[in-house]
Amino acid sequence: MSDQHQEDVNDLATFGYKQHLHRSLGSFSSFAAGYSYISVLTGMFELFGFGYAFGGPRIFWTWLVVWIGQMMVAFCFAELASRYPIAGSVYQWSKQLNGAIASWITGWVMLVGDVVTVAAVAIAMQIVLPAIWSGFEVFKNTTQNAVFLGIVVLILTTLLNMSGVHIMSIVNNIGVAAELVGVTVFVILLIFHTQRGPAVVLHSMGAGAGVPGSSFLGGGAALLLAVIMPAYVMYGFDTACTLAEETKDPRRKGPRAILTALAAAGLGGALLLLFAIMASPTLNPTKLGVAGLPYVIEAALGTTLGKIMLVDVAVAIFVCTLAIQTATIRLTFAMARDNNLPFGHLLSRVSHKANSPIFPAIVSGVVAALILVVNFGKPQIFTIVTSVAIVLVYIAYFVVTGSLLFKRGKTGMNEKGNGGLFSLGKWGPVVNGVAFLYGILMSINLIWPRSSIYGSGVDAWGGLIFVVAVIAVGFVYYQTVQRHKSARLGIVLDHRADSDSDIID
Repeated sequence: MSDQHQEDVNDLATFGYKQHLHRSLGSFSSFAAGYSYISVLTGMFELFGFGYAFGGPRIFWTWLVVWIGQMMVAFCFAELASRYPIAGSVYQWSKQLNGAIASWITGWVMLVGDVVTVAAVAIAMQIVLPAIWSGFEVFKNTTQNAVFLGIVVLILTTLLNMSGVHIMSIVNNIGVAAELVGVTVFVILLIFHTQRGPAVVLHSMGAGAGVPGSSFLGGGAALLLAVIMPAYVMYGFDTACTLAEETKDPRRKGPRAILTALAAAGLGGALLLLFAIMASPTLNPTKLGVAGLPYVIEAALGTTLGKIMLVDVAVAIFVCTLAIQTATIRLTFAMARDNNLPFGHLLSRVSHKANSPIFPAIVSGVVAALILVVNFGKPQIFTIVTSVAIVLVYIAYFVVTGSLLFKRGKTGMNEKGNGGLFSLGKWGPVVNGVAFLYGILMSINLIWPRSSIYGSGVDAWGGLIFVVAVIAVGFVYYQTVQRHKSARLGIVLDHRADSDSDIID
């Protein structure tokens, strides 16, 4: 056992936990976990058309706004990652900063958000696979085919996660490397097919004209809808630290992984967005808002080269699904280990063969597949739930940044970064305050009742109703069941640092 490994094991023990997960990940694997959750290619190909329909070329600026806002959040998370290098990231950070109920609700809403996002990304295969080869059109009905492809993806990612973090990280690393190369190649190829200059991003091209209040502040109401596209893409970077107990020297590698993952995704996405708009054959919001980025790629690169590049997009979607499920598994494991979920002992069990939690992988895969099946009956329900999943993650984020801001003002946050800890220093209160405010405003914007997102009539309120229901159910469950259980049992015996017992398959 190396000195670094022993140091990491002893460090984890100070938080009350015994080392059971396999600590083998290096800097790139940690970075890859955060980057693949964001997955620029997945988000762009799935949501470019939605954002362009409301923002037109000015969607470029909404991307920058969200990138800056999320970087403020990432800086806060980097501070927390260096101080609390524990599996479960957001849940664990909330646990260290808050009381029991706040941390449980944070973990609960994040868990719901993650598992629904797994399903939402898996179904994105429908966008690219049939375009690559008609053989992927197993069902003539588009919805049924999307669900089928999504379930196949979930089966594969579940099996990979069950095989252990080593194999999972190899696949994820290869996928992320392919996506980084793909984004670079896309940008370079689009540069050589531009049809207009960068000044085009200053114009709306009439996008969002039908949105109520679209004339407000030069189309502000429409841009509030357009900003949802990058908001849907740039989150999940905390995944770089949800694997903290499987990362070597996580106090130093974790913060760097969070920041570089979001920085790389933000820069790559901004360039891809800019040159796609400059290379698009048309800027008509009606056409481009429906056809989306696949249309731009095929028109600029041709059918053959376009299909080759779409293979890279399919790889990105797959590793994105894999990373999100991995984050879901580690969050489930972390909460179960604290006896904060039903069947905690079972869900926190680590396989000796795979050195990884097996049951959370199976449960997350099955639940995500069931969510996809809902799409057969009423697709709008799936749209509502998927949209709200992102809101839940943003809520969990601003609870953490708000708690950090409160602690910073009350007891300080080791602003000097003693012992090599990542620190924002004197800029901490400012960055933290901006991150907290950004999280609140973005959550309100995401959940605001709109027929453009959630559907007309009662469906327009679906987002708000679903979020309130998730939080209410979590609160009631905690008060009636979980509060007494957590206080009585604490950490599962097998996971206590002072326990001599071990976990068996």
